[in-house]
Amino acid sequence: MKQVAVIILNWNGAELMRKYLPSVVANTNADIADVIVADNGSTDNSLDVLTREFPTVQVIKLDRNYGFAEGYNRAIAQVDHPYTVLLNSDVRTPEAWLDPLLDYMETNPDVGAVQPKLLHDNGEGGKETFDYAGAAGGYIDCHGYPYCRGRIFDCVEDDNGQYDNITPSIVWASGACLMVRTDLYRTAGGLDKDFFAHMEEIDLCWRIHLCGSDVRMVPTSRVYHLGGASLAYGNPRKTYLNFRNNLLLMHKNLPAGESRRILLVRRLLDTLAFAMALAKFHWGDAKAIIKAHNDFRKMRGNYTRHPDRNLLREMPECRCNIITDHYLRRRKVF
Repeated sequence: MKQVAVIILNWNGAELMRKYLPSVVANTNADIADVIVADNGSTDNSLDVLTREFPTVQVIKLDRNYGFAEGYNRAIAQVDHPYTVLLNSDVRTPEAWLDPLLDYMETNPDVGAVQPKLLHDNGEGGKETFDYAGAAGGYIDCHGYPYCRGRIFDCVEDDNGQYDNITPSIVWASGACLMVRTDLYRTAGGLDKDFFAHMEEIDLCWRIHLCGSDVRMVPTSRVYHLGGASLAYGNPRKTYLNFRNNLLLMHKNLPAGESRRILLVRRLLDTLAFAMALAKFHWGDAKAIIKAHNDFRKMRGNYTRHPDRNLLREMPECRCNIITDHYLRRRKVF
């Protein structure tokens, strides 16, 4: 049995596979890993493309679109590799991208999940710019807003080697390319299917920490992510999922008393975000924020168990107020 299952979740992404899957097949060490496409009930010609053009790629066929979270849960339930990589369908992988991740996991048993350095796909030979989705590893500020080494809100840095060190711990690794111990994935409960998509990897990584394992970034590995392949940036559906899931993230993973206090502040901050959307005539985003809060109130009763441990108090990077730092103190870089 090989050590790693590299699983790409696909839904109606035949053209993306034609563009990105060749690099994964060519540059993934076949001695240590199987490349697997889990098809989320595609209605395009994805399965025909896989059969004709990628005969070495294994296929898991799901009967319908379960979303990012549950799609991966169902796919990972069908593999028995010690390690699993969740890899987006719009990720280009250079030569030997996987080996450093596996080596690091093998030599650091206290680490439950890792990500590579995540760069934006500007095309081969293009400028080396960090990717919005995960950059060089993610954190959460004191009010639950995610940010990264290499990306704070919309300010994305060029990669000049400034984060080429392995941090003692990051809060979350990007789901664009996330390597996790398969048994730990299951023990932690996998991705939360109620999230459907967006921030589900942050929620998973938080639970991995609560299980006693670390999450880190391995800069000796890098991949290139296009981003926005499922939902474009600025899409109201993305706004809705990000706001709703962020509220759920805080509610379920913080001690009950502390989550109530933080969520009270978040409601005030989200009210400001709603007002800004109105001021900019972004009616779709404004409606999405209202719907996100309404649905959060309906869904929060599904989460009745809360941890005693507050992860945000344990990391200095989580004690900052990234909104104040960014918008008032003009902080642009990590």
